Amino acid sequence: MLKHLFFDLDRTLWDFEKNSEKALHNLFHELGLDRYIPEFREFHEIYKEKNAELWKSYGERKISKEYLRTARFEVTLAAFHVHDPKITELLSQGYIDLSPRQTELFPEAINTLETLRSMGYSMDIITNGFKEVQYIKLENSGLAKYFNHVTCSEEIGMNKPAPDIFHYAAGKAGVKVSDSVMIGDDPEVDVVGALNAGMRAILFDPEDKYKQVQGAGKIGHLAELPECLPFI
Repeated sequence: MLKHLFFDLDRTLWDFEKNSEKALHNLFHELGLDRYIPEFREFHEIYKEKNAELWKSYGERKISKEYLRTARFEVTLAAFHVHDPKITELLSQGYIDLSPRQTELFPEAINTLETLRSMGYSMDIITNGFKEVQYIKLENSGLAKYFNHVTCSEEIGMNKPAPDIFHYAAGKAGVKVSDSVMIGDDPEVDVVGALNAGMRAILFDPEDKYKQVQGAGKIGHLAELPECLPFI
């Protein structure tokens, strides 16, 4: 019987988009960026585009996390002809400090985890996010108590979807990959990665953006998870 669950954190339990936007909105006004950029919305759209590009490069191990953390703001500001290293550094450090302390979760996240725990499931986290901020997110949002272990990709020098990270996490939890299920929002990184490692998988797709991955389950709301699991 499948009794062990691995969850992704960002965009699966912790609402990355809402939390990131809230932190950036506060910093935009605190740092007076409206002196250079008329609308926060314009700044935010460019930032999301540049950040996604750099995270892709980081996932492919083409850049370091230190470079990513500063470059995402440097290139965003440059798009508005702002070239100020001090502002870039304040924005970068401010975001690192403020963003992980936001607490927006996806609907029914806590109730679903409570239900799963009452059903006898044990649960862990596998994340490509940076170790030092992921623990802050888990603690501040009330999620930490539901998970026995947290595996961050930088601990082992590789990111999901590499099969080794799923095997590493299973070993850390003392379970077999064949007895486990991965739940995440990215069809390639979380779902195909888990399947290639010999683990079952469920795609969390609240906006119904993706086709169902062959061999995996799919849910649009976390509350569907307890009923879905027996059929995986």
